[in-house]
Amino acid sequence: MQFPFDNTYAQLPDRFFTRQMPEPVSAPSVLAVNRDLADRLGLSLSDDPATLAAIFAGNTAPDGAAPLAQVYAGHQFGGWSPQLGDGRAILLGEVVAPDGARFDIQLKGAGRTPYSRMGDGRAWLGPVLREYIMSEAMHALGIPTTRALAAVATGDTILRETRVPGAIVTRVAASHIRVGTFQYFAARRDLEGLEALTQYTISRHYPDAQGPEGLLDAVIGAQASLIAKWMGVGFIHGVMNTDNMTISGETIDYGPCAFMDAFHPETVYSSIDQYGRYAYTNQPQIAVWNIAQLATALLAIMPDRDAAIERFSEMVNGFSDRFDAAWHDILRGKLGLTSAREDDAQLAFALLDAMARNQADFTLTFRALSGASPETARELFVDPTEFDAWFATYQARLDDAPDRVARMQANNPAYIPRNHRVEEVIQAALTGDMGPFHTLNTILAAPFDDQPEQAAYQAPPDASEVVQATFCGT
Repeated sequence: MQFPFDNTYAQLPDRFFTRQMPEPVSAPSVLAVNRDLADRLGLSLSDDPATLAAIFAGNTAPDGAAPLAQVYAGHQFGGWSPQLGDGRAILLGEVVAPDGARFDIQLKGAGRTPYSRMGDGRAWLGPVLREYIMSEAMHALGIPTTRALAAVATGDTILRETRVPGAIVTRVAASHIRVGTFQYFAARRDLEGLEALTQYTISRHYPDAQGPEGLLDAVIGAQASLIAKWMGVGFIHGVMNTDNMTISGETIDYGPCAFMDAFHPETVYSSIDQYGRYAYTNQPQIAVWNIAQLATALLAIMPDRDAAIERFSEMVNGFSDRFDAAWHDILRGKLGLTSAREDDAQLAFALLDAMARNQADFTLTFRALSGASPETARELFVDPTEFDAWFATYQARLDDAPDRVARMQANNPAYIPRNHRVEEVIQAALTGDMGPFHTLNTILAAPFDDQPEQAAYQAPPDASEVVQATFCGT
């Protein structure tokens, strides 16, 4: 087992983390190993299941690892928490891939740390499989995301609402630096630490950025692009706290996340989001709110605070224009519009409004529009005449492009990890059957392909299958 470790975060001052080994588990066994990702990272993995299980459960540390738990703070549902941190995750270290890209390898569910608060530091099987499925599906959809390298069962039982089997997911990220990491040092007036974090982050993620202002600008651009991509596939993160927003612009922390079935802008799945703070339509505004917290943290190391406040305010307020540009480009791609016109957004929003009124499935509607007979999308509307009225305007707008169908299908997936299918996988795994998990992951690895033999996985849930709420794993 060879991991090309080069652990730079571990070289930062000790107050950035706590050095700690994962807590051993009793009887680890492999549930899944992502060998394609291992190849991407330049890892040489054993073929021995026991060796793999020991590494990915944290019972054995690979050579060169520098295990640690990172500290950070954050706003959770708008409420300030001055110290959070990796309460159930251990960063094994960083590897440098064959192309020179740097990635964190982290065990999530690896036991208690000084940041666990009242938690047990563990994860159970359901959220581990959910994160594996969701993160790999997002990668296949072309959306920046953390990824899943492995999932193992621990052989231990943990207590949630009931006793459930323990598990650990190995998460891979460009880094685990969050908005909340900056907030942690700013709140303590640790300017030396904040400066060190800023310089480290620029060097690692945005080497062309000039100082804190350049870093803020780069993060705004990355997040505007990311949130637009979420919206384009009907994804709802569900818990967009500042400690769950990465500086790298990757999707992180797949807790109560979900993909919409029937479209409605106010859709919420997260059981802990009682007031819809993180509803689908609110995600861009929450991104602005989170970025404002990053800007506030960075102010502490700006030499001219008054001038910085004015400039940072302009930049944060400019998020909306950058998001709108990205979102409108995505909508044009979904509608197969090769040129840009001023009223394109109005055309797209008219369709979304009609979909919301008619309970039309988000994914299926756009996929139907991408087919050779786009008018079949009308069958998804409670009142098909609403679609007919919009479709007439749409047909008049379409460009004369022979490759329109292929281009649209490359922007409109046929397959997403529908909530009821994910729940089926988890329930099967609880009985010891991992077959549905592997089947679903194989389908989701090619989300833009028709896969006629798997057409059943395109269908929305029956009334009895609808998932009303999704849950965190803690």
